[in-house]
Amino acid sequence: MSLLETLNADMKQAMKDKNKEALSVIRMVKSTVMNEQINLGHDLTEEEELTVLSREVKQRHESLSEFEKGGRDDLASGIKSELAILAKYLPAQLSEDEVIAIIKAAISKTGATTPKDMGKVMGVVTPQVKGKADGKFVANQVKTLLAGQ
Repeated sequence: MSLLETLNADMKQAMKDKNKEALSVIRMVKSTVMNEQINLGHDLTEEEELTVLSREVKQRHESLSEFEKGGRDDLASGIKSELAILAKYLPAQLSEDEVIAIIKAAISKTGATTPKDMGKVMGVVTPQVKGKADGKFVANQVKTLLAGQ
C-alpha cells in the first residue's frame, strides 16, 4: 500500500474517531505528498515518500526546539503529539549502535581520516539512514569518529 493510500485510510479512521489532531496532521502530510507528486510529475517512489516524511519530521523537530527554547511548553506539547502521529509512517528507527556501525563502515569504505572528509562519509551514510535516524545525531557522530582517528 502506498503512503497516499495509507494516509487516506487513516484519514477516514480519524474522521470516524473524531480525532481532530490526527486528522489535521494526516491532511497536512497528504497535502505535502500530493504537492510533491505534482511538482515531480509522477507518482512518488518509496524513497521520495520517505524524503517528504523526513522533511516534515525535521521541520517539526526544529519547531520543537525553538518552542522549548522560548519556554512555550503549550506549543511544544502539540508538536510532540504531531511527531508521534508522523512516527507511524516512518520506518523503524535505527539504534545508536547501528548508526555508529554504519558510519564506521562508511569511514573505512571511503578511506576518510580527518574531519575534512566528512562530506565523503555523509554521502555514503545518508542514503542508508534516511528516515531511520536523526540527521543531527548522524552528523555529530561522523564528526566525533573522524576527529578521534
